[in-house]
Amino acid sequence: MDEKILAVDDEKNILNAIQRQMRKQFHVETAPGPEQGLAAVKQRGPYAVVISDLRMPKMDGIQFLARVRELAPDTVRVMLTGNADLNTAIQAVNEGNIFRFLTKPCAPEILAKVIQTGIEQYRLITAERELLQKTLKGSINVLTKVLSLVNPEAFGRSSRIKRYVKQVADKLELPDIWRLELAAMLSQIGCVIFPEGSLKKLCRGKNLTGEETQLFDMHPMIASDLLSDIPRMQKIAEIIRYQEKHFDGTGNPKDTRQGKEIPLGARILKVALDFDLMEAKGVFKRRAIRQLKSRSGWYDPFVLDVFEEIVDDETLYIEREVMFDELKTDMILNEDIRTSKGRLLITRGQEVSDILLNRLKNFARTAGIQEPIKVLIPSEASDDILI
Repeated sequence: MDEKILAVDDEKNILNAIQRQMRKQFHVETAPGPEQGLAAVKQRGPYAVVISDLRMPKMDGIQFLARVRELAPDTVRVMLTGNADLNTAIQAVNEGNIFRFLTKPCAPEILAKVIQTGIEQYRLITAERELLQKTLKGSINVLTKVLSLVNPEAFGRSSRIKRYVKQVADKLELPDIWRLELAAMLSQIGCVIFPEGSLKKLCRGKNLTGEETQLFDMHPMIASDLLSDIPRMQKIAEIIRYQEKHFDGTGNPKDTRQGKEIPLGARILKVALDFDLMEAKGVFKRRAIRQLKSRSGWYDPFVLDVFEEIVDDETLYIEREVMFDELKTDMILNEDIRTSKGRLLITRGQEVSDILLNRLKNFARTAGIQEPIKVLIPSEASDDILI
C-alpha cells in the first residue's frame, strides 16, 4: 500500500502500540507531538490519513488538525482521545473538519477499519482533484488555441501582459500566482467576438467605430461568462470580469464595487492592460507610466508603484538582432514575427519559451520567417548569450 499514515501523540507507548498493530496492513509513521507532526506533514507528506490525540502540550489535537487541514487539505483527519464529550466532538468537527472521532482505548480492528475507510476517502478526493485539473488544463488549452487561431493580436496581448502580471505577483509574494497567470492568459478570450482588424486599430491608437467600441467593452463579460461554467474557474472569471474597472468605481462593470472591493488580480490586470496598450501605440515605457499616473482614480496606487518598479527593472534589457536559430528561451521579442509573405505569427513582447520555439520551427520549415528578429536580452547576459 503506497499511502502513508501519520500518528501523532505525546505518549510514546500509544504510538508504539499503533505502529505495532497496524504495520502489517499500513505504512505508519509517528510523531511524538504536534510540532513534530506539522514538521512531518511539511517535510515528508503527503499523508493519506493523520491520526491525532486530543490532549497534547502546547497545541491540542483540534488546533493541530486544523493546521494539518491548512497545510494538506486532501489529507483525511482522525481524532483519537480518552476524553470524549459532545462539545469536544462538535468543536473538532467544526474546526478541524474531522473525518472520524474515536475514543481510547480503541480496538485494533476498529482503528484499522477507520484507517482503510480514510484511505479510500483520500483516494476519492485526490482522484477528483486530478480529474478537475486535467479538465481545467484541457479547457484552457482549447480556449487559448482558439484565441491564437481566431485572433492572434489578442493572443499576443494576453501573452505580453501575463509576463507583467507574474512579475507583479512575484514582487508582492502573492499566493496562487497560477490563478493570476491564467486570468492574464484568458483575459482576452472574449475578443473572439472582436474582429482582429478592429483590435489592430485599437492597438495603433486609431479611433474605433461606435459598434466596435461596444463590442470591445463587452469582451470581459463574455470571457467571464464563458469561464464561469468551468470547474474551479469562478475566481479567475471574477478577475477577468473586473479587469476594466477603475479603482474609484467607475468603468465596467457598472456596479458599486470600488477600491479594494475589486479583486486584486483585476487591479493588477488593469494596470498591465493599459500599459501594454500604450506601448503598442509606440509610447516609451517611462512616458507610459507617467500617463498612467496622471489618470486620477483609475488604478490602485500601490499596484501602480510596484508596476513602475518592474518597468524600471526592464530598462536593464538590451536590444539585439538575432537570426531564428539563435533564439533562446528567456529572450523577449521586441517586434512581431511574420512569415516570409508577411503573415503575423507572434506579436512583440512575448517571452521566448520552448512551446513558442517549437511552434515557430514548423513555420520556419514550411513558410519561412522574416529575419533578423529584434529581441530584448537582460544586460547581464548580453555579453555571452549569443556566443
